[in-house]
Amino acid sequence: MPSMSEYNYRDFFQEAMNQIHQEYVNADKENEYTLWFNLEYVEDTISTITVAVASEFMWQQMVKKGNVDTICNKIAELTGQNITLSHVLRTSAPKAEVQKAEPVKQEPNVQKSEPETTKAPDLEDNYKEIKKPSKSESIHHPQLRDDYTFENFVPGTNSEYAFQASFAAAKNPGKVYNPILLYGGVGLGKTHLMQSIGNYIYSQKGEKCKICYIGAESFTNEFTSAIGNRTSDRKSVDKFKNKYRNLDVLLLDDIHFLQDKEATQEELFHTFNALYDRNCQIVFTCDRPITELKGITDRLRSRFSRGLSIDLQPPNYETRKAILQKKLESKGKVIPEEVIDYIAKNVQTNVRDLESSLTKMLGYVELVGKELTVQIAQEQLRDTFSSPLSGTITIDTIQKVVADHYGISVSDIKSKKRDRKYVIPRQNALYIARQLTEYSFPELGNEFGGRDHTTAMHSYNKVEDQLKTDSSLNATIQLLMRNIKDYKK
Repeated sequence: MPSMSEYNYRDFFQEAMNQIHQEYVNADKENEYTLWFNLEYVEDTISTITVAVASEFMWQQMVKKGNVDTICNKIAELTGQNITLSHVLRTSAPKAEVQKAEPVKQEPNVQKSEPETTKAPDLEDNYKEIKKPSKSESIHHPQLRDDYTFENFVPGTNSEYAFQASFAAAKNPGKVYNPILLYGGVGLGKTHLMQSIGNYIYSQKGEKCKICYIGAESFTNEFTSAIGNRTSDRKSVDKFKNKYRNLDVLLLDDIHFLQDKEATQEELFHTFNALYDRNCQIVFTCDRPITELKGITDRLRSRFSRGLSIDLQPPNYETRKAILQKKLESKGKVIPEEVIDYIAKNVQTNVRDLESSLTKMLGYVELVGKELTVQIAQEQLRDTFSSPLSGTITIDTIQKVVADHYGISVSDIKSKKRDRKYVIPRQNALYIARQLTEYSFPELGNEFGGRDHTTAMHSYNKVEDQLKTDSSLNATIQLLMRNIKDYKK
């Protein structure tokens, strides 16, 4: 029987991972590759390759998403053999090249050697790991909200990527994804996930772990105060530096506030380097992609972008309903299913607005004492559902902003031209108009060159379907919406 080293599948594994990596790069999905193929080659036998992964949770998700089979199939193409992929949990920082997916051998569509990996559990099953008793359940970090935990977060298609990456980082702080940048509009869960990371790490390591959660504005004010106090306290700036450069975890919220604040950026740059060099976990949040920030130095921008940047989008209907149900469960309250459904269908902005609407309904029941009905919900939430944007954003503005973005004219958008360079902007503009205004499909068809309402509906549905799978289109739509809302402000 030959020894393990004689099988030496490492080179085949590496080549398989390189090929998969290139496929993701070509599809402009390198961030997804970084998250879902973060494996470290450990060893092999005649029929099995063992890899190290960040957590059991991440392995289960890799199996569920078919990524394990993808690797196995690729290795089978290279070797002509079916190799089983098994796993162990990573206990130390991965090698630098591992994050680019170090080779690991696996079998294509062949039953895995470890029974638990043959069937990927549902996301709800993965909560078992999140809910397991912590070492320090009775203590709470003074800067973090007790309710901002992974257990209380409801991930959907809009946030599952961010949720899983955040949990992986919390399980292996400073070793897996560092830094993490979570960006998106208000009320989408950025701060919740950021504080969940802090709460999870604190629950495992306790008070010996130095964790700081702070908003960028407070960070700036504290640094400015330290500079101003130098005349009375020569060590005020040193105290500030020692406070932040000796942390284990830095959670910095709302970094868009740092725009044009050169001195604070300089200090944060050095703080980042000090923490990063010691493998301390760093998490940032921002209301937009780093590329859209103004007045940020190039070197700090590169630090923000060094790790994993993840966009949080507004939740879809199913996720909105699940969030409402989770909130009711946590409060021990019950309201009619049709009212939950009504709120979920009508509040399409963010989680904060969802929770506000639900709180209003619960308050009504408590104060008035009447049974809640859809009719009452319609009456009480009328102001919430009427978007203030609908009266200020015009079709003309939407068409102009979209046309400028794509380098065409408004008349091109309204025209009958069928070239791709005109069709895509036209469809995107119509989709955005439907989202930001109260125009019906017949009215939109008329505004976009006198088109039939079925044509307008088809364009809208096509973009909506593409958004489910195309992250780059999602980013474009969100950028256009922000530009439209900011137009001539």
